[in-house]
Amino acid sequence: MLLSTLLPLYKYIMNFLLLIIVPLIVGLWAQMKVKSAYGKYSKVPSRGRITGVEAAQAVMQSAGIHDVEIVECQGTLTDHYDPTRRRLALSHDNFRGTSLAALGVAAHEAGHAIQHKQEYAPLNMRMALVPITSFASQLLPMVMFGGFFFGGFGPLLLNIGIGVYLVLTVFQLVTLPVEFDASKRAKAQLVGLGIVAEDELDGVNKTLDAAAYTYVAAFVSSLGWLLYLLASRR
Repeated sequence: MLLSTLLPLYKYIMNFLLLIIVPLIVGLWAQMKVKSAYGKYSKVPSRGRITGVEAAQAVMQSAGIHDVEIVECQGTLTDHYDPTRRRLALSHDNFRGTSLAALGVAAHEAGHAIQHKQEYAPLNMRMALVPITSFASQLLPMVMFGGFFFGGFGPLLLNIGIGVYLVLTVFQLVTLPVEFDASKRAKAQLVGLGIVAEDELDGVNKTLDAAAYTYVAAFVSSLGWLLYLLASRR
Protein backbone atom coordinates (compact mmCIF):
# COMPACT_ATOMS: atom_id res chain seq x y z
CA MET A 1 0.00 0.00 0.00
CA LEU A 2 2.75 2.40 0.98
CA LEU A 3 4.78 1.42 -2.09
CA SER A 4 1.87 2.07 -4.45
CA THR A 5 1.45 5.49 -2.82
CA LEU A 6 5.10 6.46 -3.01
CA LEU A 7 5.75 5.17 -6.53
CA PRO A 8 3.89 7.97 -8.35
CA LEU A 9 5.65 10.54 -6.15
CA TYR A 10 9.02 8.94 -6.94
CA LYS A 11 8.28 9.04 -10.69
CA TYR A 12 7.22 12.68 -10.44
CA ILE A 13 10.38 13.68 -8.58
CA MET A 14 12.64 11.74 -10.97
CA ASN A 15 10.92 13.22 -14.03
CA PHE A 16 11.28 16.72 -12.59
CA LEU A 17 14.95 16.21 -11.75
CA LEU A 18 15.93 14.61 -15.06
CA LEU A 19 13.78 16.66 -17.43
CA ILE A 20 13.71 20.07 -15.73
CA ILE A 21 16.51 20.47 -13.19
CA VAL A 22 19.30 18.78 -15.20
CA PRO A 23 18.62 20.87 -18.35
CA LEU A 24 18.44 23.97 -16.13
CA ILE A 25 21.89 23.18 -14.74
CA VAL A 26 23.20 22.55 -18.27
CA GLY A 27 21.81 25.92 -19.34
CA LEU A 28 23.47 27.73 -16.45
CA TRP A 29 26.75 25.96 -17.22
CA ALA A 30 26.50 27.00 -20.88
CA GLN A 31 25.88 30.63 -19.93
CA MET A 32 28.90 30.59 -17.62
CA LYS A 33 30.97 28.96 -20.37
CA VAL A 34 30.16 31.61 -22.98
CA LYS A 35 30.69 34.47 -20.53
CA SER A 36 34.05 33.02 -19.52
CA ALA A 37 35.25 32.42 -23.09
CA TYR A 38 34.01 35.78 -24.36
CA GLY A 39 35.42 37.59 -21.34
CA LYS A 40 38.82 35.98 -21.88
CA TYR A 41 39.16 36.45 -25.64
CA SER A 42 37.57 39.89 -25.73
CA LYS A 43 40.80 40.97 -24.03
CA VAL A 44 43.05 39.34 -26.63
CA PRO A 45 43.57 41.70 -29.61
CA SER A 46 44.10 40.27 -33.06
CA ARG A 47 47.44 41.03 -34.62
CA GLY A 48 45.78 42.48 -37.72
CA ARG A 49 43.92 45.07 -35.62
CA ILE A 50 40.85 44.73 -37.83
CA THR A 51 37.61 45.78 -36.14
CA GLY A 52 34.51 43.62 -35.94
CA VAL A 53 32.60 45.79 -38.41
CA GLU A 54 35.50 45.59 -40.88
CA ALA A 55 35.62 41.81 -40.51
CA ALA A 56 31.87 41.50 -41.12
CA GLN A 57 32.13 43.71 -44.19
CA ALA A 58 35.04 41.68 -45.56
CA VAL A 59 33.27 38.35 -45.01
CA MET A 60 30.07 39.53 -46.70
CA GLN A 61 31.86 41.23 -49.59
CA SER A 62 33.80 38.03 -50.28
CA ALA A 63 30.41 36.36 -50.80
CA GLY A 64 29.18 39.17 -53.06
CA ILE A 65 26.92 40.75 -50.44
CA HIS A 66 26.84 44.55 -50.62
CA ASP A 67 23.28 45.39 -49.55
CA VAL A 68 23.34 44.45 -45.85
CA GLU A 69 23.48 47.35 -43.42
CA ILE A 70 25.79 46.96 -40.42
CA VAL A 71 24.70 48.90 -37.33
CA GLU A 72 25.92 49.24 -33.77
CA CYS A 73 23.49 48.10 -31.06
CA GLN A 74 23.34 48.44 -27.31
CA GLY A 75 24.14 45.72 -24.79
CA THR A 76 26.59 42.85 -24.54
CA LEU A 77 26.37 39.86 -26.87
CA THR A 78 23.20 41.29 -28.42
CA ASP A 79 24.66 40.74 -31.89
CA HIS A 80 22.26 39.40 -34.51
CA TYR A 81 21.40 39.31 -38.19
CA ASP A 82 17.88 40.39 -39.17
CA PRO A 83 17.01 38.77 -42.53
CA THR A 84 13.74 40.70 -42.87
CA ARG A 85 15.54 44.05 -42.76
CA ARG A 86 18.82 42.78 -44.18
CA ARG A 87 20.55 44.34 -41.22
CA LEU A 88 23.50 43.04 -39.20
CA ALA A 89 23.69 44.43 -35.67
CA LEU A 90 26.88 44.28 -33.60
CA SER A 91 27.18 45.28 -29.96
CA HIS A 92 29.55 48.13 -29.15
CA ASP A 93 32.53 45.97 -28.14
CA ASN A 94 32.20 43.73 -31.19
CA PHE A 95 31.48 46.57 -33.62
CA ARG A 96 34.53 48.64 -32.69
CA GLY A 97 36.70 46.02 -31.01
CA THR A 98 39.68 44.22 -32.55
CA SER A 99 39.70 41.25 -30.19
CA LEU A 100 39.55 37.63 -31.29
CA ALA A 101 36.12 37.36 -29.67
CA ALA A 102 34.83 40.41 -31.53
CA LEU A 103 36.06 39.09 -34.87
CA GLY A 104 34.55 35.67 -34.23
CA VAL A 105 31.13 37.06 -33.32
CA ALA A 106 31.12 39.54 -36.22
CA ALA A 107 32.11 36.88 -38.76
CA HIS A 108 29.49 34.52 -37.30
CA GLU A 109 26.73 37.06 -37.89
CA ALA A 110 28.07 37.70 -41.39
CA GLY A 111 27.80 33.95 -41.88
CA HIS A 112 24.04 34.27 -41.35
CA ALA A 113 23.91 36.90 -44.09
CA ILE A 114 25.66 34.46 -46.42
CA GLN A 115 23.18 31.75 -45.45
CA HIS A 116 20.36 34.13 -46.31
CA LYS A 117 21.80 34.94 -49.72
CA GLN A 118 22.37 31.28 -50.52
CA GLU A 119 18.87 30.36 -49.27
CA TYR A 120 20.25 27.94 -46.71
CA ALA A 121 17.33 25.58 -46.01
CA PRO A 122 17.50 25.47 -42.17
CA LEU A 123 17.61 29.29 -42.05
CA ASN A 124 14.57 29.52 -44.32
CA MET A 125 12.79 27.01 -42.11
CA ARG A 126 13.66 28.99 -38.97
CA MET A 127 12.41 32.20 -40.58
CA ALA A 128 9.13 30.46 -41.44
CA LEU A 129 8.76 29.29 -37.83
CA VAL A 130 9.32 32.75 -36.30
CA PRO A 131 5.65 33.90 -36.30
CA ILE A 132 4.25 30.76 -34.65
CA THR A 133 7.22 30.61 -32.24
CA SER A 134 6.60 34.22 -31.23
CA PHE A 135 2.93 33.39 -30.57
CA ALA A 136 3.88 30.30 -28.56
CA SER A 137 6.34 32.34 -26.50
CA GLN A 138 3.54 34.78 -25.63
CA LEU A 139 1.42 31.90 -24.34
CA LEU A 140 4.25 30.45 -22.25
CA PRO A 141 3.90 32.79 -19.20
CA MET A 142 0.19 31.99 -18.98
CA VAL A 143 0.89 28.27 -19.09
CA MET A 144 3.62 28.41 -16.45
CA PHE A 145 1.71 30.81 -14.17
CA GLY A 146 -1.42 28.70 -14.34
CA GLY A 147 0.47 25.46 -13.79
CA PHE A 148 2.43 26.58 -10.76
CA PHE A 149 -0.03 28.87 -8.99
CA PHE A 150 -3.42 27.31 -9.66
CA GLY A 151 -3.00 23.75 -8.51
CA GLY A 152 -1.11 22.21 -11.36
CA PHE A 153 -1.75 21.71 -15.05
CA GLY A 154 -5.37 20.98 -15.89
CA PRO A 155 -6.17 19.04 -19.09
CA LEU A 156 -6.65 22.17 -21.22
CA LEU A 157 -3.64 23.99 -19.80
CA LEU A 158 -1.55 20.84 -20.12
CA ASN A 159 -2.41 20.42 -23.80
CA ILE A 160 -1.68 24.09 -24.49
CA GLY A 161 1.66 23.70 -22.71
CA ILE A 162 2.51 20.63 -24.79
CA GLY A 163 1.68 22.55 -27.97
CA VAL A 164 3.79 25.52 -26.87
CA TYR A 165 6.82 23.43 -26.02
CA LEU A 166 6.45 21.36 -29.18
CA VAL A 167 6.76 24.56 -31.23
CA LEU A 168 9.67 25.85 -29.12
CA THR A 169 11.49 22.51 -29.33
CA VAL A 170 11.16 22.33 -33.12
CA PHE A 171 12.38 25.93 -33.39
CA GLN A 172 15.40 25.24 -31.18
CA LEU A 173 16.16 22.05 -33.13
CA VAL A 174 16.12 23.93 -36.45
CA THR A 175 18.30 26.65 -34.90
CA LEU A 176 21.16 24.22 -34.21
CA PRO A 177 22.35 23.65 -37.81
CA VAL A 178 21.85 27.36 -38.55
CA GLU A 179 24.19 28.40 -35.75
CA PHE A 180 26.72 25.61 -36.26
CA ASP A 181 26.96 26.35 -39.97
CA ALA A 182 27.38 30.10 -39.38
CA SER A 183 30.27 29.43 -36.99
CA LYS A 184 31.87 27.03 -39.47
CA ARG A 185 31.65 29.67 -42.20
CA ALA A 186 33.04 32.33 -39.84
CA LYS A 187 36.13 30.30 -38.93
CA ALA A 188 36.89 29.43 -42.53
CA GLN A 189 36.43 33.00 -43.76
CA LEU A 190 38.49 34.62 -41.02
CA VAL A 191 41.50 32.47 -41.91
CA GLY A 192 40.85 32.40 -45.64
CA LEU A 193 40.69 36.19 -45.87
CA GLY A 194 43.74 36.62 -43.68
CA ILE A 195 41.81 38.44 -40.95
CA VAL A 196 43.24 36.14 -38.29
CA ALA A 197 46.26 33.85 -38.43
CA GLU A 198 46.06 30.10 -37.93
CA ASP A 199 47.58 30.37 -34.47
CA GLU A 200 44.92 32.94 -33.46
CA LEU A 201 42.04 30.70 -34.47
CA ASP A 202 42.00 28.94 -31.10
CA GLY A 203 40.51 32.03 -29.43
CA VAL A 204 37.85 32.34 -32.13
CA ASN A 205 37.04 28.62 -31.85
CA LYS A 206 36.60 28.71 -28.10
CA THR A 207 34.39 31.80 -28.24
CA LEU A 208 32.08 30.43 -30.92
CA ASP A 209 32.06 26.89 -29.53
CA ALA A 210 31.03 28.23 -26.12
CA ALA A 211 28.21 30.21 -27.74
CA ALA A 212 27.07 27.03 -29.50
CA TYR A 213 26.60 25.34 -26.13
CA THR A 214 23.87 27.85 -25.27
CA TYR A 215 21.83 26.78 -28.31
CA VAL A 216 22.24 23.13 -27.41
CA ALA A 217 21.18 23.93 -23.84
CA ALA A 218 18.09 25.81 -25.07
CA PHE A 219 17.08 22.80 -27.15
CA VAL A 220 17.64 20.39 -24.26
CA SER A 221 15.60 22.63 -21.94
CA SER A 222 12.66 22.87 -24.36
CA LEU A 223 12.77 19.13 -25.03
CA GLY A 224 12.89 18.43 -21.29
CA TRP A 225 9.76 20.50 -20.64
CA LEU A 226 7.97 18.86 -23.57
CA LEU A 227 8.75 15.36 -22.29
CA TYR A 228 7.83 16.37 -18.73
CA LEU A 229 4.42 17.67 -19.80
CA LEU A 230 3.81 14.60 -21.97
CA ALA A 231 4.65 12.38 -18.97
CA SER A 232 2.25 14.41 -16.79
CA ARG A 233 -0.62 13.67 -19.18
CA ARG A 234 -0.48 9.95 -18.51
